Amino acid sequence: MRREEDWYVAQCLEVDVASQGQTIEEALSNLREAVALYLAEAPEPQLTATPLVKAE
Repeated sequence: MRREEDWYVAQCLEVDVASQGQTIEEALSNLREAVALYLAEAPEPQLTATPLVKAE
C-alpha cells in the first residue's frame, strides 16, 4: 500500500492488479473487487506434468 497525493494505492503483485481509494479501507475493498473481476476473466491455467527428478 502506498499513498499518492490524496489517494491510497493497493496492489496485488501476484496477478499485477492495482486499485485506489481515498482511505485504506476503500483502497483494499476496491482491490478485492478488481482481483475478483480479473480472476473471473482470466483464462484457466494450463496444467502440465512436472517431471520427477531423482538424485542418485
